Amino acid sequence: MAAQDLVIRSKRDILDFVNSNPVSKSGFAIIFLALAGIFVDAYDFTSIGIGATQLTRQFHLSPLQLGSVTAIMAVGSLLGAVFGGYYTDKFGRNKMFLIDLFLMVFAAVGAALSPNFAILVLFRFLMGIGVGLDVPVALSFIAEFSNLKNKGMLVTLWCPLWFTAASVTALVALPFYLMNQSEYIWRWSVGLGGLWALILLFFRYFYMNESPMWAAHHLPLEESAKVLSKTYKIKVTVDKDSQTDIQSQTRTNKLSYKAIFQGKYMVRTVLASIITFTQSMEYFAVGFYIPMISAIIFGQGALYVIVGTIVFNLFGALGGFLGSSLTTKWGVRRLVVSGYIVASLGLLLMGVTGNRNVSITVILLAAFIFGHAFGPGSQGMTMATLSYPTELRGLGTGFGQGITRAGSVLGFFLFPVVQHQVGLYHTVLYLAIVPILGLISTLFIHWDPIGKNVENDETNLAQTA
Repeated sequence: MAAQDLVIRSKRDILDFVNSNPVSKSGFAIIFLALAGIFVDAYDFTSIGIGATQLTRQFHLSPLQLGSVTAIMAVGSLLGAVFGGYYTDKFGRNKMFLIDLFLMVFAAVGAALSPNFAILVLFRFLMGIGVGLDVPVALSFIAEFSNLKNKGMLVTLWCPLWFTAASVTALVALPFYLMNQSEYIWRWSVGLGGLWALILLFFRYFYMNESPMWAAHHLPLEESAKVLSKTYKIKVTVDKDSQTDIQSQTRTNKLSYKAIFQGKYMVRTVLASIITFTQSMEYFAVGFYIPMISAIIFGQGALYVIVGTIVFNLFGALGGFLGSSLTTKWGVRRLVVSGYIVASLGLLLMGVTGNRNVSITVILLAAFIFGHAFGPGSQGMTMATLSYPTELRGLGTGFGQGITRAGSVLGFFLFPVVQHQVGLYHTVLYLAIVPILGLISTLFIHWDPIGKNVENDETNLAQTA
């Protein structure tokens, strides 16, 4: 590709080139750094769960307070996602990528050193804002450095990395347990998230480039050509007779979230919202509390919690990687339906059988985690990311993340409260309604972005402030 010369006449030539050509070496590096950001986001979200028992004991938390300290991060993430999606489109992917990591480093260190419940809640809220800012940018980067054939597979890789990060939180906690530091596991786990974010910030600063697709929509054609040339290591020249499409370069700056609810985008936004909300609620009400559930199933020892967290999350990583590998072949919608079925059965049977047999409970919980990661868990944000053209992608992913965090707020908050009142097995039985509702909705709404070049969409949207 290095010897190839490209002449461009409009932004369309840039979009078509990215969609039809193999990912460049620098593009793969940027995709890797974007996925590494998802890993750090997941680590920050799940790190406190490994020490929830010790945290509760140290700060004398009630079930309501425990639900609050976990849910507040999702509230911050909701705000970060909604505003971050807008400014990601307006100011560029790369600038937002650096800003959110600064915030995540600061918040992780502050949370780890928190002397009381109120300070911990404050820093968890700030950490949530950082994660909320980061995810829409990361997914937009992945989509906009991938060709059309591999977009679905590469975007969906965020999910297995999430579960891998959740397992890593337990691996990080293991040496502290062996050193008889169990009471401070949550502090070490949370604080190390700042270290991961700092390392990633260093690599992003030196190796990230702006998205060629974003540049095509927001920068003059000459500047966009330079971005494309730097990304693919080719000579790019602008045809002297080309006409700059002024409207296309300024329209995106004036779009609001209203745009993703107009015309053809309404159905896409509704379906993506349903999937992201239900998958988030089911995961954060069950998957996030795997350490606590492991303690209930196996016993209260910290070692049981650590091992259970590693094993169950590995089933999520396996389901996520398998779902990602099948995204191009099966499509988003088929994977979501299949995953909902497995997740629903896992929760229903786990709730019905109760604690009669530990082995059966383990198998059913593992099946739920696998089904969730295989289908809706991985594909919800893939649906939100790939359903919109570049000019709307930040808005689409930002809104999708906002809906995701609305679901996670409910899941975070409700599980410890309901579990305290009715026990684990009745709680998961009630929660089975969430994937069932998601399944019904996905069966009735027909849209799948895989294989479709949404850059060809003509938005023709009214300009809105």
